[in-house]
Amino acid sequence: MGGILIHHGGGRRWWISVGLLGFLFVVLALILPLAIVVQRAFDAGFGNFADALASASFLRSIGNTATLAATVTLSSAVIGYPYAYAMARSGPVLSRVLMVALMLSFWTSLLVRSYAWQVLLNDTGLINTFLQTVGVIQEPIQLIRTPLATLIGMTHILVPFSVLAIYAQLRGISPDLAVAAHGLGATRARAFWSVTFPLSLPGLAAGSLLVFVLTLGYYITPQLLGGAGNQVIGQSIVEQTNTLLNTGVGSAMAVLLLAAVIVILAVASRFLGLGRVLGIATERTSV
Repeated sequence: MGGILIHHGGGRRWWISVGLLGFLFVVLALILPLAIVVQRAFDAGFGNFADALASASFLRSIGNTATLAATVTLSSAVIGYPYAYAMARSGPVLSRVLMVALMLSFWTSLLVRSYAWQVLLNDTGLINTFLQTVGVIQEPIQLIRTPLATLIGMTHILVPFSVLAIYAQLRGISPDLAVAAHGLGATRARAFWSVTFPLSLPGLAAGSLLVFVLTLGYYITPQLLGGAGNQVIGQSIVEQTNTLLNTGVGSAMAVLLLAAVIVILAVASRFLGLGRVLGIATERTSV
C-alpha cells in the first residue's frame, strides 16, 4: 500500500512538473513578448496611438485589410462548403482521401505555398506562359502584385480552416433528416436548402469567423503577392518597426490590431455562440 501511495504521489509530481514547464513556456513565448509590445506602445502615453491613427498609410491599410479579410472569408466559404459536404457525405474511402488532401495543405509551409503562387502568377510564370502558348493572349497580363494574387494566395492558405469547421458541423447532422425530407416529397435540392444547410450554419459561421480573424494579421503572403498600393496592417507594422525604426508606433498598431480581434471574437461569442460551435468542432475532429 505504501508503494502504491508513493507511486501515485510521484505521478502527481510528474504532472505538476509538466504543467509548470508548459506554463513557463506560455509565459516566455506568448505573455512576455505581448507585455513588451504593450509596454512599448504606451511608452509615450497615448502619443504612439495618436501617431498611428494619424498615419494615412495605416488608415489605408486598415481598409485594405478589411476588404481582403471579407473577400478571403467569402471565397473560403464558397470553396470550402462543397468540399466539406463531400467529406461528410461521401463513402469512407473518398472521405479519407479528401481528408488527407486537406491535411497536406496544413503540412506544407505557407511560405512555400506563397512562393509557389509567385511561380504560377509571374509574368513569365506557368499561367501567362500557357495562355501565350495557346494564343489566348499576346503579352503577359499583370497577375502578380495585384489584389487578385493576394486573394488567391490567402484563400489557398486559409480555406482548410473553413473546411474543418464546416465538416465538423456537418458530421453532427444525421443524413436521415434529408432522407425524411425526401420521403415527404422534397427534392434533393429542397431538402438540402431547407434542412441540411440551415443546420450547418453554425459551422459555416465559425469557419468564416476563424478565416476572417486569421486574415487580419497576415504579413508574408500579402508581402510576396500583393502590390505597394495594397498594403495591409501587418505590412504597416513591419514598416514602422523595421524600416522607420519607430517601435513605439509599430507596437501601438499591433495593440490596435489585437484589440480589434478581441472585440470581434467577443461579439461573435455573444451573438453566434462561438464557444459552443468550437466545442462541437473540437469534439468531432478528435473523433
